[in-house]
Amino acid sequence: MPTIYVAITDHGFGHATRTAAVVAEIEQQCPDISIIVATTSPRWLLESYLSKDFMLRHRAFDVGVVQADSIQVDKTATLAKVNQIRDRSKEIISAEVEFLKSHQVDLIFADTPPLVAGIATAAQIPCWMAGNFGWDFIYRDWGQDYAEITDWSAELYGQCDRLFRLPFYEPMTSFTKAHEHNQVFDVGLTGGFPRYTPEALRSLLGFKEQKFTVLLTFGGLSLNEIPYQNLALFPDWQFITFDRHAPDLPNLTKIQSQTLRPVDIMPICDRVFSKPGYSTLAEAYRTGVPFICITREGFLEAQTLIAGVQDYFEHLVISPDDFYQTNWEFLRDPLIPPLKAPNLDIHGEVAIAQAVKAFFS
Repeated sequence: MPTIYVAITDHGFGHATRTAAVVAEIEQQCPDISIIVATTSPRWLLESYLSKDFMLRHRAFDVGVVQADSIQVDKTATLAKVNQIRDRSKEIISAEVEFLKSHQVDLIFADTPPLVAGIATAAQIPCWMAGNFGWDFIYRDWGQDYAEITDWSAELYGQCDRLFRLPFYEPMTSFTKAHEHNQVFDVGLTGGFPRYTPEALRSLLGFKEQKFTVLLTFGGLSLNEIPYQNLALFPDWQFITFDRHAPDLPNLTKIQSQTLRPVDIMPICDRVFSKPGYSTLAEAYRTGVPFICITREGFLEAQTLIAGVQDYFEHLVISPDDFYQTNWEFLRDPLIPPLKAPNLDIHGEVAIAQAVKAFFS
């Protein structure tokens, strides 16, 4: 049976969900393929996108960025943890090569732990990656103290055979082998599509009347001290959150189900209020919902994503001070129109799955 090994960066839930969306399309186009997913993300999260069985291998090959919450980064802890992985890299590569060979893996697909490219090289298995940035892009912006982990990450990315570059990307020039062999392919947005009609969703949630609705979604780590008290100033609005620790408020619905995803909620929303995250951005674009975005310091990808918000969405961009220290009256402000025509390709996972199908053909 043809086998693909999928490795996901150990950074939040966004990379896991956008990769799971690609894997779900691979399942559809290649029904006879065996899938192994290497990640520390929980099975329930992957199963919210995947309908067929897969092997879950609990492994972390990077840390991405250590965060206090969904917008605050810890550079010192990140450096220490990346160096721990780098110091153990030979051991990690050896163990994973043995696993790949024992399971007769034919193709590696990753988003985008650098070390996986080194594992693929050692195992002599083709390595494809998909992403809109590499971790070297983030680390390089942090200065000279991070030069070694930046160069180490870039060197590993240089061994990747094929790159699918997602919208809102940095140039990703560290993927030298893919660039030199013309194996860099720009594809459309990846992510999920809603599973419910607005009517069915309102019925499922018990919404008996239509109200102006805002989805509050701030990533798997959420944010510290979200000022939920501001919701009292919008008594006729409906707010929805996946934060199970949110207070009980008359106009706030907390989603408890692990099968409902943010993208499933979006069709009934008038706004998505979020941090700059690729997966949320991609799925909001697919459903045509205006986007309110918080700026983020110390994480360079946020600049490319906020530029995407400004280019393709009806939007507002606010600062952390606006978020934490005001009463959120900006929610009533007129939206800013997009700078460009909203004509992004929304079927990136289809293009990647077709390439996988061609590989196994």
